[in-house]
Amino acid sequence: MFISQHAYAKSNLMLVKKSDKNKEKNLGVGFFQLFRFATWVDVVMMVVGGLCALVHGAASPLMLLVYSMMTNTFVAYELEVQELADPNKTCINNTVTWTNGSVVEQEDNKTVSCGVDIEAQMTMFAYYYVGIGLGVLIVSYCQIYFWVSAAARQTQRIRKKYFRKIMCMEIGWFDCTSVGELNTRISDDINKINSAIADQVAIFIERFSTFIFGFLVGFVGGWKLTLVVIAVSPLIGLAAGLMAMGVARLTGRELQAYAKAGAVADEVLSSIRTVAAFGGEDKETDRYDRNLEEAQTWGVKKGAIIGIFQGYLWCIIFFCYALAFWYGSKLVIETKELTPGTLIQVFFGVLMGAVNLGQASPCLEAFASGRAAAKSIFDTIDRMPEIDCFSEDGHKLERVKGDIEFHGVEFNYPSRPDVKILDDLNLVVKAGETTAFVGPSGSGKSTALQLIQRFYDPKHGMVTLDDHDIRSLNIQWLRSLIGIVEQEPVLFATTISENIRFGRTGVTMEEIIQASKDANAYNFIMDLPQKFDTLVGEGGGQMSGGQKQRIAIARALVRNPKILLLDMATSALDNESEATVQEALDKVRPTGRTTISIAHRLSTIRNADVIVGFEHGCAVERGSHSELLDRKGVYFTLVTLQNQGNVSNQKTMEINTFISSGVMEMRLMFNRQSLRMRTQSQMSNNLIDAISGELRLRTDSFKVETPEDEEQSTESAPVARILKYNQPEWPYMFLGSLGAAVNGSVNPIYALLFSQILGTFAIRDLDEQRQQINGICILFVIVGCISFFSQLLQGYAFAKSGELLTRRLRKIGFQAMLKQEIGWFDDPRNSPGALTTRLATDASMVQGATGSQIGMIVNSLTNIGAAFIIAYYFSWKLSLVVTCFLPLIGLSGVFQAKMLTGLANEDKKAMEAAGQVSSEAMANIRTIAGLAKEKHFVDLYEQQLEPPYKAAKKKAYVYAICFAFARCVTFMAYAASFRYGGYLVNYEGLHYVVVFRVISAIVISGTALGRASTFTPDYAKAKIAAAHFFKLLDRVPKISINQAVGQRWADFKGRVDFKGCRFTYPSRPDIQVLRGLEVSVSPGQTLAFVGSSGCGKSTSVQLLERFYDPDEGQVLIDGHPSHGVNVPFLRSQIGIVSQEPVLFDCTIAENIQYGDNLRSVSMEEVVEASKKAYLHDFVMSLPDKYETQVGAQGSQLSRGQKQRIAIARAIVRNPKILLLDEATSALDTESEKTVQAALDEARRGRTSIVIAHRLSTIQTADIIAVMSQGVVIEKGTHEELMAKRGAYYKLVTTGAPIS
Repeated sequence: MFISQHAYAKSNLMLVKKSDKNKEKNLGVGFFQLFRFATWVDVVMMVVGGLCALVHGAASPLMLLVYSMMTNTFVAYELEVQELADPNKTCINNTVTWTNGSVVEQEDNKTVSCGVDIEAQMTMFAYYYVGIGLGVLIVSYCQIYFWVSAAARQTQRIRKKYFRKIMCMEIGWFDCTSVGELNTRISDDINKINSAIADQVAIFIERFSTFIFGFLVGFVGGWKLTLVVIAVSPLIGLAAGLMAMGVARLTGRELQAYAKAGAVADEVLSSIRTVAAFGGEDKETDRYDRNLEEAQTWGVKKGAIIGIFQGYLWCIIFFCYALAFWYGSKLVIETKELTPGTLIQVFFGVLMGAVNLGQASPCLEAFASGRAAAKSIFDTIDRMPEIDCFSEDGHKLERVKGDIEFHGVEFNYPSRPDVKILDDLNLVVKAGETTAFVGPSGSGKSTALQLIQRFYDPKHGMVTLDDHDIRSLNIQWLRSLIGIVEQEPVLFATTISENIRFGRTGVTMEEIIQASKDANAYNFIMDLPQKFDTLVGEGGGQMSGGQKQRIAIARALVRNPKILLLDMATSALDNESEATVQEALDKVRPTGRTTISIAHRLSTIRNADVIVGFEHGCAVERGSHSELLDRKGVYFTLVTLQNQGNVSNQKTMEINTFISSGVMEMRLMFNRQSLRMRTQSQMSNNLIDAISGELRLRTDSFKVETPEDEEQSTESAPVARILKYNQPEWPYMFLGSLGAAVNGSVNPIYALLFSQILGTFAIRDLDEQRQQINGICILFVIVGCISFFSQLLQGYAFAKSGELLTRRLRKIGFQAMLKQEIGWFDDPRNSPGALTTRLATDASMVQGATGSQIGMIVNSLTNIGAAFIIAYYFSWKLSLVVTCFLPLIGLSGVFQAKMLTGLANEDKKAMEAAGQVSSEAMANIRTIAGLAKEKHFVDLYEQQLEPPYKAAKKKAYVYAICFAFARCVTFMAYAASFRYGGYLVNYEGLHYVVVFRVISAIVISGTALGRASTFTPDYAKAKIAAAHFFKLLDRVPKISINQAVGQRWADFKGRVDFKGCRFTYPSRPDIQVLRGLEVSVSPGQTLAFVGSSGCGKSTSVQLLERFYDPDEGQVLIDGHPSHGVNVPFLRSQIGIVSQEPVLFDCTIAENIQYGDNLRSVSMEEVVEASKKAYLHDFVMSLPDKYETQVGAQGSQLSRGQKQRIAIARAIVRNPKILLLDEATSALDTESEKTVQAALDEARRGRTSIVIAHRLSTIQTADIIAVMSQGVVIEKGTHEELMAKRGAYYKLVTTGAPIS
């Protein structure tokens, strides 16, 4: 061990040196690198465990010494029996003599000895065996226990390190890395590392030690024969080495391919509403499946390679038998250098060594995949973040005034190095003033804010705070000065007070209440049943936009920031919420803090001290409102653009004029929720009691208390059903099983041949002896050849069927997910993160119950079957005794499986909780960075890791006991059966060959049983995973998207009537959103919904799309009730453009073609649609035109561009009904004008339903319906409603709330 420690240190240095060179070539890390995170305690545990494994490995070769003495005893006894068969001979003084007293001499004048007391001898040997067995019990327990617990501790540490490192990466790194991929890494890849450093190492050491000691025993017994056998063994080693290399390489490739498919799944599940609205389910399934195909080919290749090498190994081993035995028998018979016992000792010692070397290869496979998986994880852990938010470096200024300056700043986003965002920006923001940034989309306003927060560092130039370059300041301290309110505020899945507390550590409840009063949030919070303890749901999904915004403002205010950044803090709100939020913002301005706001509306900017106009990444003008109007520059253009066509009502103009949004172009890491088709912020919830008192969502405690808690029902799935999914592969399975059956019978045949060899030594006639020996050698060669082909067959066939099954299950699972109704995705248990993880792990685990598993079972069964037939045929008494031990060997396997199943279940549950924390943190990394709360999430994650860690330690203990028991039983079995065998030979005249034959046959079959049981953990996991899977497949969606269900009709007109609709969201059962909605729209008319947020506008649209069905009342489409209409047919008639349009990570053309997934859309149509959407000219100006990739979630485009692509996508569909859900709310003026024109064009001749917060956009509607609290309170045209002087009039003139 000392030597290996030294070698380890050296190899470590070597590895470090080598790794720099091999960075490009290498797909894995060095093996000892896997133990980088071991503390000295772990090292001690591993060393002790390793020593125990060494000793354990020596036990079997030790047993051989006993065995060889025993063989000699048996052979001597047999010869004696043959001699004494002659009635004229007796045994006197241990020598065979004639009855007349003269000594019997052989041809070579030697006397023949006799008087072997076989029973006494056997008893002694039995004691030896028992002693060895007890030793094995102790050391094998230690070896497993120490290694498994050490691995659990290290894995725990790696998880913490990895997550901590991810949390301190700069934002630019997240722009270039997908969250889905990180989630997969944190779950799957770290598990792979764990299996590479746990029990596998101990087993490897044990096998290796058996190999060494086996050879030693061989050399001690007879060096010539040992050398002959050793001459062949490099061939074996070579095969093992090559196999490990191949497997590592292929595993790496396979992982990469799966990561791609995972990213697709993540993207689709995050945007499920868009996919459903455009009927893209089948298209997405195909896209996912295409990515799976690549992984499948790698998997099959891997299987084939393993098969070839396994076959080659067995083949060589049998050739080795033939050679060794042929040469060994020569040494015994002709030169008398060996006794039969030592022949056995040498032969088996070397053989045992070789076999154990071969059996060590599966461990190498685990090491290889661990190393491949560790590559990306360790790379991340070793990467130095460019901006390290945990670093303690940098100054903290004594007092901060709050002057911010940009000096010639140039910047581009790391994910798009070729697009310049800021170009020589020079700008001064004075302390204590309110500065407003205006300018068209993409002119770099939001980017400037991100540089102030130091999310990125400028490429050239610098940003200074009070004349200090912010790069020289401490980053946590800098961010603690800044409060930010974003346009899409991210709330975390916990209570309101906790969310506000994120603003600053150690905030008292008084301060929270004060901040919420300042943010105008106090009143609505106190109206909620649980007040400040109300849960906001994942991503704040249970709150309306205005509520989220105000909580976010309270969170920013509680920091008491020196610098307040408002990034379009009110853009996505309706008038009423806007007024409240704006009032809150005005309230907090005058306290002498520096405020920078990027705003939408004139009214909010008018009273700013300075207005700065941006264009093309530089500040082109600054001054007050009136100065800039006189300059007639950017600002003037923006204002005038807005005023056109708004003359109808001066008052309206003032409220509704609004100024550019600076869209943060690279919002790669949106809050997850905002990717689901529309932000749930507008998921129309009632303002009064926005959260159900009952449904406890997962928060820190992660207890889901819904009626049907999934885990309880998850027993394991029936194997028959898993196999049914593997049905199409039955030819492969059949061939594989055939191969496995042949492989299984190889061992018993070997037992037959081996005992036959022993029998030849008791033959007196030399010629007959030679003849028999040669015959047996030839048989060995034949068995070897057969074995090669059958192994290859088994390996390839099962890899093929297993990979096909995994792929099919993933695809079916994905399809099943896409078939569920939208309400299912609202359940936090089915968040995109959780679902993608389930797809990744469950499907590949199920493979453990079929494929190679069936191979193992068939192999074991034929093995056991053949062995028993042979054993019972020759001696049923002895067979019975030996058989008694089999249940013990088997039972320990079964017991191990049972325990591990339970533990696997706990593990999975516990890891899921941690997974939720990690995916929430990674998805909202910008917000967390802005709040400087990375440490908090790291701590939270580490808390969630405790339960799985405890479970892992418990598992080590149980697993070790079972393992030790199983190993020890074999020795006990030997003790008992040889003792009894001696008795039978003595009293019943059994031939000793039979004793060996029976015992070796049955013991071999026992180890086969054992081997089947070592696969039980996989099998157990597989059945649980399969059960999860089938649960998903068996779930009947409440709204079926089956093509065959429901009615269709030919001339779809597009008349829509809402008749007394009442509705509550399934995730918030006690809040009624719609309370009897009555409104209808005739074909070709435009209906506009107006009302404060949370009054049910968007909900009505979702009912029309049949994302949900009303609880009471009906939605009639052309007079047909919607719940009877075929869903794909209905959705194919509806086009939707939402506020946050979701684009997919493919080209612009493909995104537009997504509009109609029932046919393939030609390029002409795409161009036609994009012309209608005023998109064509912009697309043609791009270098790749329609082939331009839009990036994840369309991140490479500005809001207005995304919006127009979404409109083109809706137009291509040629829908009869067009739904516009606040389609222009988040745009700046120029974009808004073009988009509005595009929308007016698109509405022509179609039934349209428009939801708008900006009243100016809907004055032309045929019907305007004013909603409040889930009912329509008045409807008519703009003129009628203005004349009525009711709620609408009030809304237009004052933006006053409508109750």
